[in-house]
Amino acid sequence: MGVATTLTQRLASAAGTSAAPAPAPLENGDQLSAAEFLRRYEAMPLVKKAELIEGIVYMPSPVRLEQHAEPDTLVQLWLASYAARTPGTRAAANATLRLDADNVPQPDALLRILPECGGKARPDAAGYLNGPPELIVEIAASSATIDLRDKLRVYRRAGVQEYIVWRTLDAELDWFVLERDEYRRLTADAEGRLASGSFPGLVLSVPALLARDSAKVLDLLQVAMQSQSHSDFIARLNASRQS
Repeated sequence: MGVATTLTQRLASAAGTSAAPAPAPLENGDQLSAAEFLRRYEAMPLVKKAELIEGIVYMPSPVRLEQHAEPDTLVQLWLASYAARTPGTRAAANATLRLDADNVPQPDALLRILPECGGKARPDAAGYLNGPPELIVEIAASSATIDLRDKLRVYRRAGVQEYIVWRTLDAELDWFVLERDEYRRLTADAEGRLASGSFPGLVLSVPALLARDSAKVLDLLQVAMQSQSHSDFIARLNASRQS
């Protein structure tokens, strides 16, 4: 028993001396590649959100209730309700995206078309989403500057077709659509409604959203999803899947 124990201890000691050192922790402002960023991020399981934007690490401050958490919940509800009634699409919250060698954002919400139905983003072997989803939403309180500057440039360059920024401190919402490699801001109709071009039937009442009136947001969405354009979109997704 003593010999076996000694041998086990020696093996354990040898393994310990040859083990690779633990990755350095992520810090705000670090300049890293996407691969190194993910290596360090995966070694910090207690960190819930970190992003690499143009090669620079951003780690946001704690999440406040009214400025971020509640608006985030409403956006997730809106997108998830649409995806539930639109086969071939999926919504996701806080998913890490691998866009290129310098950009690994973690947007608050996204809506995508599945790759088998023609979507550009697909999960990799590690479970990260590679490539641009069709629509991204950011809830911007203290992060408004980066969301409307650096992230906007990154998402535009990556080919994200629609980008929504809800500026909760300003009580404003910006919905950008990619046209000829530039983002154009959508203008709401007389009733304050905005509609997606990439996802027919995805309609938003901006006044209801800003008022945090989830019932009105969902009521309008349900009506829009009964339209012929939404039915035609589902048919196109099914045809793409079958082909």
